[in-house]
Amino acid sequence: MADEKNYITPQGHAVLEAEFNALLKVERPALVKVVSWAAGNGDRSENGDYIYGKRRLRQIDGRLRFLMQRMDLAVIVDPATQQGLEKVFFGAWVTLFSLKDDFEYTYRIVGKDELEPSLGYISWVSPLARAMLGKQIGDIIKVTAPAGEEEYEIIDVQYQAPTF
Repeated sequence: MADEKNYITPQGHAVLEAEFNALLKVERPALVKVVSWAAGNGDRSENGDYIYGKRRLRQIDGRLRFLMQRMDLAVIVDPATQQGLEKVFFGAWVTLFSLKDDFEYTYRIVGKDELEPSLGYISWVSPLARAMLGKQIGDIIKVTAPAGEEEYEIIDVQYQAPTF
C-alpha cells in the first residue's frame, strides 16, 4: 500500500505543491531564524521559543516528507481530457437520485488527498465512488452504508463543475 498510485486532479496536485513550497520556502526558514536566535539566549531547557521552535520544526519536516511522498506517487489525471464522457470516471461530477429519500446528491470523485466532504468531494477508493465508477446515466447503483443498503440512480455525469 505504501507504493499505491496516488490519483489526483491537477488542482489537487497544485494544492499539495503550494503547501510544500510554503512550508519549505517560507515557514521553515522563518522558524529556523527564531530557533537560532533562541539558542543564542543561553539555557535552552527553559527557553520556550527554542523548545516550541524545535518541536514545530520536527512537525514541518514530517509534513514535508509526507507531502513529498504523496507527490512522488502522484498520477495526475486531468478530467478535462477524459474520453467517454457519458461514463463515470475519476474527476467526474456525478449527480445521484436517492431511491430511498427522493433527494439528489452531487459528488466529485477525487484523489485521497483532495477530500472535502462539505463540497461533495469523495475519494475514488470510497465505497460510493467505487460503485459509481464505469457506470453511466440511468444506471442504478447499490451501496452498503452503516444504515443498510442504499440505492441511487445516476442522473447526471459532468467533467466540469456543475452550475447550481
